[in-house]
Amino acid sequence: MLRSNWMPRLCGVFLLSALSAVTLPAQTLTTLYSFGGTDGDEPAGGLIQSASGIFYGTTKWGGTNDAGNIFKINSDGALTSLYSFCSGGGLCPDGAQPIAGLIQATDGNLYGTTLIGGNKDRGGTIFKIALNGTLTTLYTFCSQVQRDCTDGNEPIAGLVQGAGGNFYGTTIYGGHDNCSSFGDSYGCGTIFQLTAGGALTTLYRFCLQTDCPDGRSPATGLIQGIDGNFYGTAGGGGADGCGFDGAGCGTIFKITPTGMLTTVRRFDGSDGSDPSSALVQGTDGNFFGTTAEGGTNCAPYGCGTIFKITPEGTLTTLYSFCSQSDCPDGDEPVGLVQGIDGNFYGTTAFGGTGTCSAEGGCGTIFRLTPNGALTTLYTFCSHGVNGCPDGEIPVAGLLQGTDGNFYGTTSSGGIAGDGTVFRLSMGLGPFVETNPVAAKVGKKVGILGTNLTGATSVTFNGTAAAFKVHSQTLIVAEVPSGATTGTVQVQLPSGTLSSNVPFVVLP
Repeated sequence: MLRSNWMPRLCGVFLLSALSAVTLPAQTLTTLYSFGGTDGDEPAGGLIQSASGIFYGTTKWGGTNDAGNIFKINSDGALTSLYSFCSGGGLCPDGAQPIAGLIQATDGNLYGTTLIGGNKDRGGTIFKIALNGTLTTLYTFCSQVQRDCTDGNEPIAGLVQGAGGNFYGTTIYGGHDNCSSFGDSYGCGTIFQLTAGGALTTLYRFCLQTDCPDGRSPATGLIQGIDGNFYGTAGGGGADGCGFDGAGCGTIFKITPTGMLTTVRRFDGSDGSDPSSALVQGTDGNFFGTTAEGGTNCAPYGCGTIFKITPEGTLTTLYSFCSQSDCPDGDEPVGLVQGIDGNFYGTTAFGGTGTCSAEGGCGTIFRLTPNGALTTLYTFCSHGVNGCPDGEIPVAGLLQGTDGNFYGTTSSGGIAGDGTVFRLSMGLGPFVETNPVAAKVGKKVGILGTNLTGATSVTFNGTAAAFKVHSQTLIVAEVPSGATTGTVQVQLPSGTLSSNVPFVVLP
């Protein structure tokens, strides 16, 4: 797992947004905001971009009660706190420590999870929050059988909204007590489905067999593939005897919306270990992801890998980190996003050439071509004076905004040491994205972008659609009859914007 608890927390300091820029050949990193405790501390989840173009995120600590915060920030760095957790005191009935990122559902509200809280000793919650900051707790874990938490315990990852409208996610613990031999007395984790009204169904409980060949402790969220199934990873289990604790190096799995799970791959260490970030499905139909450990470098456990895997389970290791002494290329990759240029972009929590208090480096941003050529784009804590004003330890992946720039967070560093929000400009052009990414003919779909006013046509893989421009950042279109899976395009007076991923037309 990521070594994210090394940094002492500095809370209770309020800071105005700080802007700083570092220009490198062909790219520019700008620190948009430095957290100061009351406005948040340790943003451990990634950002999302809403239909209005505003970015939203969470911090694990900080806020009014030092139990975590939800914030919004625009591309210029103006930040507003929306909600501080543990507002009810005691055991935090509204939850605490929102360690994962948010999603914006088709109803326009934001949804997410808290790691703990919910009137239980551990538990955790699922919540909905309106854009005006009104929060509703939809579900509290460990509520069915508190001792064993058969419904799950500690949802460390975020949610995904399926094509049918329900939400899906994982818990790192809970399910049943078959993990006691590994010290996980609260269970090995679950996969769940949640309706918009808060009704939860446990679809799968991990480690149903001895030694957990199906995996255990899923610390990442799910994605829905173009085939309609969900794909994810489990950080442990799989091949018995693998990993630093001998309890497996982790798995990749596929699960149907009704709960039938298939183990697609069991890691063996040489090809990676501890897959602790979500998968992404590339435009070629294959899945791409990272492992925090394993690979060919940093014996005995490895410094992490980037891999490609087919839906059938054929895995190719594209890159093993720490290929040189002191890991200038990074250590412990934590996520990928495929850019509009077809390359993959991501961060490493450690490594790089920066100087900071973290053992093993301050983290990097990298670019990887589909055939495995890696370029280190930025090393955090590169200033070398007055701490790390540009941030350090980016434990979440990147988001490519519809303006073409990449946005992300660092869990520490900045002026007060409480983390930052940053923007990385690579000179890539704007694009559009759809919400949802899959729907049936006749359904309404949001198309997000920038400067969409004046759009003259919208097509789904070449088929014209009826549409309405709601704002400069949002078009609502109806999936047209005869549409097929492919690129969504918006024609503007200034040119044509294309979607970053294919839109899937469901049967």
